[in-house]
Amino acid sequence: MGQYLSILNYRTLLVLVISVITVYLAYRLNINFSIDLTLISIAIIFPLVFSIRGSFRRREKALEHLSQFRSALKTVHCFIISKNELSEELKNEFSSLIVEISENVLGHLRHNHSGTTDLDATINKVYDFLSDKDEFIGRPMRDKVFRYMNDLHESIENLRAINIHRTPISLKAYCVVFIYLFPLIYAPTIISDIGLGKPQWITYFIVLISEFILISLYNIQDQLEYPFDDVGLDDIKLENFKIDR
Repeated sequence: MGQYLSILNYRTLLVLVISVITVYLAYRLNINFSIDLTLISIAIIFPLVFSIRGSFRRREKALEHLSQFRSALKTVHCFIISKNELSEELKNEFSSLIVEISENVLGHLRHNHSGTTDLDATINKVYDFLSDKDEFIGRPMRDKVFRYMNDLHESIENLRAINIHRTPISLKAYCVVFIYLFPLIYAPTIISDIGLGKPQWITYFIVLISEFILISLYNIQDQLEYPFDDVGLDDIKLENFKIDR
């Protein structure tokens, strides 16, 4: 139930308060007019839908890169532990290193860390391991490992890019500003359409439910914008991409 309520936040409360105050003042000051809301609706709905689609595509791309990340990491791990020349102690050391990379990368995404120094240092341990154990690992094996390490690096960099570069911030700001201002035009228009003689609660209900829908869609888009924190219903379950799941 808590996840379903995650779309409710301070923006929801602010929009509802603005709506109530706007309808009250419109009735109190006898403000009502009739205008075509089509263009105003397009000014809100179009950028909102565009942002939601953009965020959803980013989420789908993140799933692809996470799958590539785990696949490359798993393949590198299998290559090394299959070497009979390596002792069990060295194999366990490399397995621990693979788990460390998995935990660090997923933790980096989950907690939205900006720095990559620790993450890069952890990944470089793989190259250090291969260099130190070159007497046990032949050149053909190292070349195969390096090829899959390239896939690993590519997937990590793509995930970081998705995490850092979001959908256009200016478009989101434009959208939320219009949602806040919408009741100023919508409330008097609804009053004019239904007539002053009708019960006021009808106007309150229409304006409040319309604004609630708009701000809820915006909040859903905002949660999709960052799909790694496991807050929204549609967030990526990072636990499924751990190497030791």
